[in-house]
Amino acid sequence: MIKKTFKLSGLILLLAFLTTATIVINTVYFKPWSINLFFERAFFKLGTANPETLTRLRLFEQFGIDGHNAHLDDLSDAESQRQIQIVKNELNVLRQYDRSELSGQQLISYDVLEYLLSDLIERDRWKYHNYPVNQLFGVQNNLPQFLSDEHQINNIKDADYYLSRLAQVDRKFSQLINGLKTRESIGVFPPLFVVNSVLKEMRNFVGDSPEENILYTSLVQRLDNISDLPLQERQRILDQSKLLIRESVYPAYHKLISYFESLEPKVKGNNGVWSLPNGDELYAYRVRQFTTTSKTPEELHLLGLKEVARIESEMKSIFNELGDTTSTINEYYSSLNNTKNFLYEDSSAGRDQIIRDYQTYIDEASSAVDNYFDIVPVTGVEVRRVPEYREQGAPGAYYSPPAMDGSRPGIFYANLREVQETKKFGMRTLTYHEAIPGHHFQIAIAQKLNSVPTFRKMPLFNAYSEGWALYAEQLAKEVGLQENPYDDLGRLQAEMHRAVRLVVDTGLHFKRWNREEAIEYMQSKTGLPVSEVTTEVERYLVDPGQALAYKTGMLTILDLREKAQRELSENFNVKKFHNVILTNGALPLSVLEQQVENWVISEKK
Repeated sequence: MIKKTFKLSGLILLLAFLTTATIVINTVYFKPWSINLFFERAFFKLGTANPETLTRLRLFEQFGIDGHNAHLDDLSDAESQRQIQIVKNELNVLRQYDRSELSGQQLISYDVLEYLLSDLIERDRWKYHNYPVNQLFGVQNNLPQFLSDEHQINNIKDADYYLSRLAQVDRKFSQLINGLKTRESIGVFPPLFVVNSVLKEMRNFVGDSPEENILYTSLVQRLDNISDLPLQERQRILDQSKLLIRESVYPAYHKLISYFESLEPKVKGNNGVWSLPNGDELYAYRVRQFTTTSKTPEELHLLGLKEVARIESEMKSIFNELGDTTSTINEYYSSLNNTKNFLYEDSSAGRDQIIRDYQTYIDEASSAVDNYFDIVPVTGVEVRRVPEYREQGAPGAYYSPPAMDGSRPGIFYANLREVQETKKFGMRTLTYHEAIPGHHFQIAIAQKLNSVPTFRKMPLFNAYSEGWALYAEQLAKEVGLQENPYDDLGRLQAEMHRAVRLVVDTGLHFKRWNREEAIEYMQSKTGLPVSEVTTEVERYLVDPGQALAYKTGMLTILDLREKAQRELSENFNVKKFHNVILTNGALPLSVLEQQVENWVISEKK
């Protein structure tokens, strides 16, 4: 009896193993039986292609899978071709499923993934029509921030992975330079200001001794937080890091510096992408990519002019209420910019106070928005200063999402390069945009959704995510967080900033404005300091089309809310509306519109 039972159990285990193996093989190599399995497979194949992305997300560490933390991304042409073939293969498999048989979240996921994969294929055509080394978010300044802020070091293995990555910097930069040479061969050159800016930045980066470099100093801080780290191991890690910074990192930067020194005499002017090969066609694609709409550059330019006029009227109405009936926008805001009450002390203490005040505004907003949302983030957000080595070319603020395993909070980075750029009347709006109820609110909620595939938890579409953040600024006013007229002027200045982007981005890349013309227009309409306006215009020059996403997305969400209010009347519930916007993950605007329409129909029943 025991022997027969053993044989039967063995047979059952063998059958179970073969069944499991068959399912695994089918899922990995063929069309999975379940489209839900396919969604996860597609994300796994696409999402695991870049180890640096995996480190940022921290999806697999909770399962003991962390080998990717020892590697930097592969920037070779061969790897690029391998990845785009995966995209094509996955799109082919997706289209083998019968869309007409899908409903609910499966149907949404099908449409979003088809949109995303199709866009990646179209984007591949333009893979050399960009500037991977730039003053904003280039490889040369992203890498130090990634290694110092996002590569976590909690034990000796993490530290050894860090050392492994330092050893790969030279390989990554050599691949980067090969790609830059390919761009040069087809006539794709960065604007002149980019060359000057990144040369200054990189020379400063390698100007310090290894012990003074952020790659070393941040390592020291993280090792100090490991309570049980043996002193001998600590010293080994630090000694090896100094050696690698000196013999791998610095030589890699010197090679990149030499390349840009050779490139400098070949670069002509600060032009939009119209000056690149097939530049007009490229810009038309970038407009579609970032707005996720079919709007043309001309339509967006005119929309921007219309919005600028509307916001200007609202600004001047507040000017009048405050007793000024004659000043232009530039004159009035220039006066506010130099008013002592709105400025911080230009010192370390002043900068520390800015960070504390931002955190206070986050805490206030967290309590104030309860009546507008059924769901709130469970992951926290904190404010940090933009690292000093990269603050000159960085924007005034930006947001970094939390790790998906909860080990790193969302981070609102504030640029404190010049204290006078931080005006008290604009800080609340910036907080609401970057943190709560803006980027952090939307992205942290999406990360914790249980009803959608993993890829839909990612901030994939600029028009959606930036549109929500700009919508959040107006929502904060509706909540009652900006009752002070000067805070409201800060909100309107921020909204004007985004409306001007529609005009300036299309002006630079479609209407062929020059850099100085764009700076002059932007300052006249926003009243922002010249240094900040210059940074903004230079941002649009290296990332064409991205600036169009904000207003396009905001206006879409506002239009959808207005339409829902009109059709549902007293049955309209703003919490339910926000649920539709936030609990489906990031969506192309066309898909978002369909979801709101479906919700309105369901509410009428």
